[in-house]
Amino acid sequence: MAPLRGLPLLLSRGMKVHLTPPALKRERVSTVEAVSPVPEGARVRFSCSRNLDEAESLARCYVLANCDDFKLGALDAAFDELIGRSVVDERHGEIGVIGEVMETPANDVWVVDGGAYGEVLIPVIADVVEAIPSEGPISVRLMDGLLNL
Repeated sequence: MAPLRGLPLLLSRGMKVHLTPPALKRERVSTVEAVSPVPEGARVRFSCSRNLDEAESLARCYVLANCDDFKLGALDAAFDELIGRSVVDERHGEIGVIGEVMETPANDVWVVDGGAYGEVLIPVIADVVEAIPSEGPISVRLMDGLLNL
């Protein structure tokens, strides 16, 4: 199982989830029984699958959880919610608009275009981005050397 692009895997043991699309011969609500990290994301066991056939029927299903059952970190956001958002630096003002999010082993990097500084690569780390508001521009504190001045 792979998380939504840009978000960490948020499933945990004991969580109640809905599997979609629903199947005629499968429970609609299931409980997460185990979560094991693997390179592609995670291996998850659900209470509704007791054998290989039942487990294979879950392939390509979406897993929906109640948002009250987990907490996102201050820098967690789905990539599609970031594209097109304006970025403003506290010293230099308007930087541009997020055009792409690159995933790296250490942290994500925003590719910001359209401002007076051309293309700017912004590392998504706590020293640069304090939080990602649900709407409006995203405020950053760019480190020296990130802008072509």
